[in-house]
Amino acid sequence: MIKRLALIAPLALLASAPIVAQPAPVAAEIALADAPAKGVIRIRSHKGFDATIEGIKADVAAKGVKFFGTIDQAALGAGVDLRIRRSTLVLFGNPPLGVQFLQSNPYAGLDWPVRMLVIEDADGSVWIAWSDFAFIADRYAITDRAAQLKMASEVAASIADAAAR
Repeated sequence: MIKRLALIAPLALLASAPIVAQPAPVAAEIALADAPAKGVIRIRSHKGFDATIEGIKADVAAKGVKFFGTIDQAALGAGVDLRIRRSTLVLFGNPPLGVQFLQSNPYAGLDWPVRMLVIEDADGSVWIAWSDFAFIADRYAITDRAAQLKMASEVAASIADAAAR
């Protein structure tokens, strides 16, 4: 019994000690290299933030892909007094291709149309990130669209590469 008390006493003291809150890191301070990125492909852009977004939009148009719009996530955060680094989501797609994935599994609509995220890290580097289509296919158990998956992957990589150069 005394041995148990010897073990429990320090724990009781620890439990009764005042809790000192440590400030959580501001999202904008987390390094992109440290961010979780399972199923995410990303490349560094050699252009500035705005030029990278414009590069995506230009290549999407040049390929005849449908552009749906952008979402400025940093502006959304600023609107509610939450600061994040520059972050814009670019939405586009090719319905004759993308809708085939939805035919295989309608829930794949959670990941289509295609989204590319343009984000600026702490040192000012600009990154383009998008979901790996093989990861998406696995997520939704899409096994009947290998050719379409290959095409979507190649087109997305081509758009990102053109925008980053």
